[in-house]
Amino acid sequence: MFKTNLLDGVSLNDEHRNSSVLSSQNNDSTSFDHERVWTPRGSSYTYLSGFSGQSSRLHPQSFSVGGSAPDLPESYSLSEMSGGPSGIQTTSDRFGNTLTDAFNMGRISNANYTWSDRVNRVDVNDYLRFSLSATNTVTLTLSGMGADADIELLDGSGNLVAASRAGGSTNELITRSLVAGNYFVRVLSFNGSDTGYSLRLQASTPAADPGSTLATAHDFGTLNWGFRNWSDRVTTLDTNDYYRFNLVGTGNFNLSLSGLTADADVQLLNSAGTVLASSVRGGSLSESITQALTAGTYFVRVYSFASANNTSYALSISAGGPGDGTTDIVTGTLRNDRFTVRSTATRTVVSSYGNVDFGGGLRDVLDLSSIWSTTVSLNLANSVSGGVAYNPGAGSRIFDAINFSDGRQILFEGVDAIRFADRTINLSVRTNDPLFNQQWNLFMMGVHNAWRFTTGSTGILVGVQDSGLATNSSGAIHGDLRSTTIFSNNYRDESIDAGRDSHGTAVQSIIAAATNNGIGMSGINWNSRVINIDVIGGNANDQSLAQATQNMINDANANGQRLVINMSLGYPGSFGNTSIDPAFNQIVANNPNVLFVIAAGNEGQLGRDGLSYPSTLAALYSNVMAIGASWGTRDAYGNSRDPGERINYSGWWGSQYGSGLTLMGPSEVVAAKGNRSTVFDYFTGSGSRFNGTSAATPNVTGVASLVWSANRSLTAAQIKQILSQTSVDLHTTGYDRFTGSGFVNADAAVRRAMSLSRGIA
Repeated sequence: MFKTNLLDGVSLNDEHRNSSVLSSQNNDSTSFDHERVWTPRGSSYTYLSGFSGQSSRLHPQSFSVGGSAPDLPESYSLSEMSGGPSGIQTTSDRFGNTLTDAFNMGRISNANYTWSDRVNRVDVNDYLRFSLSATNTVTLTLSGMGADADIELLDGSGNLVAASRAGGSTNELITRSLVAGNYFVRVLSFNGSDTGYSLRLQASTPAADPGSTLATAHDFGTLNWGFRNWSDRVTTLDTNDYYRFNLVGTGNFNLSLSGLTADADVQLLNSAGTVLASSVRGGSLSESITQALTAGTYFVRVYSFASANNTSYALSISAGGPGDGTTDIVTGTLRNDRFTVRSTATRTVVSSYGNVDFGGGLRDVLDLSSIWSTTVSLNLANSVSGGVAYNPGAGSRIFDAINFSDGRQILFEGVDAIRFADRTINLSVRTNDPLFNQQWNLFMMGVHNAWRFTTGSTGILVGVQDSGLATNSSGAIHGDLRSTTIFSNNYRDESIDAGRDSHGTAVQSIIAAATNNGIGMSGINWNSRVINIDVIGGNANDQSLAQATQNMINDANANGQRLVINMSLGYPGSFGNTSIDPAFNQIVANNPNVLFVIAAGNEGQLGRDGLSYPSTLAALYSNVMAIGASWGTRDAYGNSRDPGERINYSGWWGSQYGSGLTLMGPSEVVAAKGNRSTVFDYFTGSGSRFNGTSAATPNVTGVASLVWSANRSLTAAQIKQILSQTSVDLHTTGYDRFTGSGFVNADAAVRRAMSLSRGIA
């Protein structure tokens, strides 16, 4: 057995060959000088024999040009937030998005309740439920909107009882006489409008006295983020009123007893009836209690002093701190961002979408520089069972959390650093590889953030079907590639004999260059095994797509591994064609738990709708992804570009588009280089980086392998779905044929996989 390292960074000029020829999706019509030359100390490979077959002549889907991200100045402003000394953890979604997980207001009667929250195109519905033990006149008021939101009253089976759908930001109002039973309230965004709101529920009935014992206490239900108000009396005959409530997380509890005409006092008790706090002011002075409480069941007792007084009272209780009950959603860009929070927001959710400027020393910073780190509690997602599950709209993800003693909370993902008054906490992962800072593609995808959770699993096999690998005179592959499983007489890239750079070497380096070894570049996946089969060129011992795929499947099955296959190749001129290779199609259909990540093609500049085969199969199969190519901050000629923009050069090449396009990945990136002179180098420097959809595809493959490493129980279809749902939207809102679901985001995708591994959907 032998082991070797491989690299694929070819410069091909054959993207205009006949459509019957399968090509790598890379184009190199010029030659460039390169900054770094490195001669490997030695390489190894795993040698597997007993396979044969000829490949179709494939064309790589890549080009050898690129750009680099500029260094930008960093600026900051102070946050207004302040905080107290301990931590808070809340539920991941306050009100619930369905009848099943509706927020429980409990049993109400003669009540006046108020809540504030938000609905938008991501969180379209808020559901609350309540019960009546007797006939009540119930009034629902929705106010404080900045855009159109509506309200519905539903019965216990979810049937519509009444609705208010006034236009714009006009208040909504429902008043109904309701008999005893269970009911739901639905607050809904109209056409995805983003607006905060205040919901008020008033219920009135002939005086119903709260219970006079713990067992008969009036049930306020779950107390979180809202207020409960109640008016009643205690007398010499009815000396005690008891109220019950639940907390789902740690928070500050606040109580006020006012409107007294004689002396009455109040107590807070735990579930066993033990007194935790009391307020016993004399005369008709108002009473109050503030107490930090953990999750659990509690009681409030209002009682007449010495059982000798008759007095009315107004009771108001709340939990969750001094925040206004709102959840602020804060999103970043693909560049460096500074995030601050409102001091009045009860919860702030921060989503950073990668940072193309990270290599220049700029960070996505959560700026809490007005508070001390010792006054808050950190709950980081990379600790065992750490973090907080939160659903931003496409399924729950595990967020890092900062908890304040007064009930406020910050949830965040993709942030490079947290800046406090006393220190800065760096969260992203850096490597010691010399070219790391030039690998803007890693940072724009948030790979340096995802590495906090996984750097790859041995339970995943990464397959590379390409041109083979460049070798030196000793048969060794590029020394910055990790050990690679190969097939007998199959791994050598014959294109270097024609004076080209090895396409397969560049492709594989993006996925699996040896990382943190102090040499060259960093690969996305540090640990998963790699298998390489030459399918491009039609040379002796090259295999067909069907043969190579089956051999990879056999290898993965023999080792109990999940398999993701990178295919930076395609048939030029095959716009929208799905039937060029029926044998390969059949294997794809028969193996739904193998994930195929395929280059979309490089003929987008021709203005023809339709992907290159075999990426067209993404429209047919849930285990196939078609990958387009995006710019960073500069194109190959040094022109400024918007990060994520679809690459399209007039008269040269463009990322293909059309039905089935799944995601966009970065192109014009650093990659390993091997050529005929047996000099092992790198594609670096402005204008000389590895490009085309061939370069974008292994970036997405590498991320997919990390996501699968975080949760091996997922199916190939789920990996595709997760990568699509967590991508950064580009071009137009939602899916479009030019950029698919958006730009791949490693950090959010891994966090989604982690949530599913914990059983949180």
